[in-house]
Amino acid sequence: MTQPSEADRISDIILHDIDRQVWSADQPLPVERLLAGRFHCTRVTLREALQQLEAQGRVYRENRRGWFVSAPRLRYSPASIDGFMQYAASQSRSPRTELLSAFEQPAGPIFAEQLGLPGADTPVVILKRRRWLGRRAVLFEINVLRASWCPDLLKHDLQGSLSVIFGERMGLHMSHSETRMHAGSLPAEPAQLLFGRRGMPCIHIQRLSRADDGQAVELDCEYWRADALEVVVTSDGKAPRTGPSRASG
Repeated sequence: MTQPSEADRISDIILHDIDRQVWSADQPLPVERLLAGRFHCTRVTLREALQQLEAQGRVYRENRRGWFVSAPRLRYSPASIDGFMQYAASQSRSPRTELLSAFEQPAGPIFAEQLGLPGADTPVVILKRRRWLGRRAVLFEINVLRASWCPDLLKHDLQGSLSVIFGERMGLHMSHSETRMHAGSLPAEPAQLLFGRRGMPCIHIQRLSRADDGQAVELDCEYWRADALEVVVTSDGKAPRTGPSRASG
């Protein structure tokens, strides 16, 4: 029988410490120098052990910040009409939205095609936001909205829930949406904002939402750290039915 490697032995000890709650969720592990000293190993061997735990979803790494104990993944249902703030809070997490930029500009050819706009010069509102769970940045989001559908949107506080702004403050509603998702890798901007590295695994979610008249009004592009999200789909065996759209949270 193959003997466990030194990295296997170290990862087992660290995992045992995590299970005994020596370190709690989102708490930093000791720096690599101290851990390597504790286990009398090289930092190369230590990183191999930590990478094993990272692959298991038990720890995560942030650039220039070190290693941290993973909290449970956030459960996400594509069929839910709740936004990020609502479904994160329902799972006893502490969600926060950070507005990075908000501006109006001509759509350009790509957004015009995706939203079915009359032309590339049609105005759209673009929001860039970073989403947090506790101390951890887990999601970079770009919302592209048909400006004529949501006039004066930029006058509102956009660090909260968009669905609340649309429904309760602006009287706007989306009738349905189409959600697509796939495994991908983080581009440069999301990687930097999520304290990751360019090319690291991510879950990319794109949602196109429509108003009651069938007009596409919002394109939502999300880049999630792959180690922070769990996609859950529930099937009850009943005939499919249409329902309200899930607006951006």
